[in-house]
Amino acid sequence: MKAKKRVSKLLATNTKIYLAIIALFGIVIGVYNPYLGILSGIVLLFLVYYNWISNHERSKKWENYIEDLSTEIDSAARYAILNLPFPLTLLNLDGKVTWYNSSFTELFPDTRLLGKDIHELVSSFSFEKITNEESEYTDTKLGERYYRIYHNIVEVNKDSKDNRYIVMLYWIDITDYTKLKELYDDERAIVAIVQVDNYEDVLKSTKEEKRMFVLAEIDRKVNLWASRMNAVIKKYQKDHYMLVFENKFLENLEAKRFAILDDMREIDLGNKSPVTLSIGVGSLGRNLSKLEEYAYSALELGLSRGGDQAVVRMKGDFKFYGGKTKAVEKRNRVKARVIAHGLRPLIDDSPKIFIMGHKYPDMDCFGAAIGMFRGVVNRGKDAYIVLNQVNDAIFSVFDMFADNEEYNFINGEEALEMITNKDLLVVVDTHRPSFTECPELLGKTDRVVLIDHHRVGTEQIEKVVIRYTEPYASSTCELVAEILQYIDDKHKIEKIEAEAMLAGIAVDTKNFSFKTGVRTFEAASFLRRLGADTTIVKQLFQDDIETFVARSNLVSTASMFRDNIAIAICPPEIINPQMVSAQGADELLNIRGITASFVIGQTNDELIFISGRSLGDINVQLIMEKLGGGGHLEVAGAQLTGVTIEEAKEKLEHAINEFFEKEE
Repeated sequence: MKAKKRVSKLLATNTKIYLAIIALFGIVIGVYNPYLGILSGIVLLFLVYYNWISNHERSKKWENYIEDLSTEIDSAARYAILNLPFPLTLLNLDGKVTWYNSSFTELFPDTRLLGKDIHELVSSFSFEKITNEESEYTDTKLGERYYRIYHNIVEVNKDSKDNRYIVMLYWIDITDYTKLKELYDDERAIVAIVQVDNYEDVLKSTKEEKRMFVLAEIDRKVNLWASRMNAVIKKYQKDHYMLVFENKFLENLEAKRFAILDDMREIDLGNKSPVTLSIGVGSLGRNLSKLEEYAYSALELGLSRGGDQAVVRMKGDFKFYGGKTKAVEKRNRVKARVIAHGLRPLIDDSPKIFIMGHKYPDMDCFGAAIGMFRGVVNRGKDAYIVLNQVNDAIFSVFDMFADNEEYNFINGEEALEMITNKDLLVVVDTHRPSFTECPELLGKTDRVVLIDHHRVGTEQIEKVVIRYTEPYASSTCELVAEILQYIDDKHKIEKIEAEAMLAGIAVDTKNFSFKTGVRTFEAASFLRRLGADTTIVKQLFQDDIETFVARSNLVSTASMFRDNIAIAICPPEIINPQMVSAQGADELLNIRGITASFVIGQTNDELIFISGRSLGDINVQLIMEKLGGGGHLEVAGAQLTGVTIEEAKEKLEHAINEFFEKEE
């Protein structure tokens, strides 16, 4: 009503000014001639009345015109809604159909629609999703057609107390777009780099007259695998292949978990070593150049994890397949010599060298740090070992160095104050930045050296000058012992330093029973020649009576899972839960019928940790990676925050089940 009045005022002719002028002249005339003044007043009254009548009729005509126009628009809107070229549906908040246009009936020609639940008509449609979330639309499939459904929730009966809501659904056919997108996704290029991990070892283990048969069989299997995907394949080195194929084949490869890995290990034509492959796959790159970069980085990650596996990289995400076998030990020490020669000038050109391990260090971490400390000092440089706290795992070995002022132990805060961009930082026994003693140190210098024996995960220290990660090695102490033999001509290593490194090898190999290769014994004999006393090393592993009893109690709480896996909970009253849990996990493997063991414990700062051990049949590393951890096929661990012991056990059991489902 107010709008109509505003329109009337806007359109009405403004005659008040003229009437005011006439009234003024009438007054002047009345002063000189009263009779003419009275006549002028009568004429003025007539004009005012006539003006009022004219304005009223004009306003009425405009109101009628606008009302007629609104009626025509409403009729046109109703006609347009009824005859929209796409389906339109009205629902109540219960999801029942209350109205629909003719286009919607064409979707269900033989169905009574009024009052039907929308879920009965379209099973893939989620009515709750559009009413509870702020999504603008939802996509669904109906028969062979695809629809993008926009929605609008409208309040009706606003002027009454009984407000009601209706949901309007607009069904836009996107079948052509969806099929075009699927075609684009299917035909998108994928680049894969395939490498024979142990090419030289296979040839050496095969008699000369049979080598050609083995090589021909490798080529045949790789080419047959490529032909099944209609791939373009190019052998650009004796042990390297490049494949380009369509994305639609990648899903099948992942579903079969890259069966080519198992096929290769079945080659038996006189070769004593099984043939293993590493495959790096690049996907979702902007162009072929980026796909090749992704494939090479995926291959590098697969090799650093021990080989015999496929790694799929989709931009920043990685998927891992295979990795069932132990990493093949490399018999020659060429790489160790190259690393030592590359490390030598870095040490010489750095004012200070900082050596850092992982949080809650074990003997391998501490021994490797001590070994690198001696290597740096022998080059005439100042070295500092970053160690925030001494835990029960290294208490006995640390006590050998605590009173000697030659060894510079500093905490993370002191290191941050001392380090400069020109200094060298050596990280040992971990490749994950969040696991280091002081992650902030990594950003303080561009000169970082990484030495580790764990299988590399997706989280790793990126900017390093030298990366020496060998998952076949028994321990980081083994790698450091080899570096020390080449980094300086004089093998000046103190007796207690050799014993600390030998203890690191012993703890990670479970006294030379796990992950022990030829080079492991060579490193141990090198340390033994330097004066390491095996009796003292054994004494470093002695436990007090409380720890022994605690370990026994832990083992007694173990329960069986999936027939051959033991899961135990570390009692909360134990003083050194991490060490006892690791020892308990090892102890459980001595029980007949147990092929893998897991122990869950909790530290004083509410951190949940899991220690996993295996005899080799079950890859505990893959299980721990599902929980954000890592390690090796036989020894692995994980740390969890924000969960209880019971929740951690549920997560562990779920990860174990998921591992076996994929294996099956």
